[in-house]
Amino acid sequence: MMSIGLLAIAVGMNNHAREGPGATGKAANPVLNCLEWFGGIAEFFFQMVRSATRTPFEGRELLRQMDEIGAKSLPLVALAGAAIGVVLSLHTRDSLIHFGAESILPALIILSLIKETGPIITALVVSGRVGAGIGAELGSMKVTEQIEAIEASAVDPRKYLAATRVLACMLMLPLLTIVADFSGILTGWLANELVEPMSFKLFLNRGLESTDIRDLAPSTLKTVVFGFIIGLIGCYQGMGARGGTEGVGRASTSAVVLASLFVILADVVMVRLIITVFG
Repeated sequence: MMSIGLLAIAVGMNNHAREGPGATGKAANPVLNCLEWFGGIAEFFFQMVRSATRTPFEGRELLRQMDEIGAKSLPLVALAGAAIGVVLSLHTRDSLIHFGAESILPALIILSLIKETGPIITALVVSGRVGAGIGAELGSMKVTEQIEAIEASAVDPRKYLAATRVLACMLMLPLLTIVADFSGILTGWLANELVEPMSFKLFLNRGLESTDIRDLAPSTLKTVVFGFIIGLIGCYQGMGARGGTEGVGRASTSAVVLASLFVILADVVMVRLIITVFG
């Protein structure tokens, strides 16, 4: 119920940004706002896919967006993963000592990072940085009529602006997740090394002996869905901005809020699905 309430608030903010401050009657009905938002983003998605499958393909713009979304998010993602690795090592070690099970600390850190913590932290960090950036950039282009100028030059903005960003998010999220996982494992070992000296090779061997491809592959590949959510919502909110610079700010904020919320909800669904399929 809390998630539904947050969604209704965020969607209401988005519709208010579109329609202006005078649309109080419509903004007062969160159910209609929610249905309208879902219908709008579904229509936007199908139009984007239809446009993206037509030639010519925007390969150069896709590479530029992969650099913007992937390479420029790398330091932040690595730092977040490193911080999580230290926190996991410090907190879980004290708890395991009480049960005499400190020997399983490497496995606990590595499995926690690979299966859940790494993917969700990466998605939320990228949602905050990339979602806000896409929403603000496209929102600014919308209110300054640059998108209309692109259409007038016979270029489909849904293919050139939206599809390239969504695809770049989908391609970069798994790679960024691997970086976050490795950073967390490395700093988890360093934190453990200060208390109980252990070689990095032994730490990995203990951690990976109970891990196989069924743990790594599904958890990493599910971030493709997270990337799709972040890119699609960021593009939709940005290209639907109204109301000048104030509308750009609202579009950017709502892109982060909605993308983060749907990433969390999608993670809940996919964790259940992964457990059912892979055990």
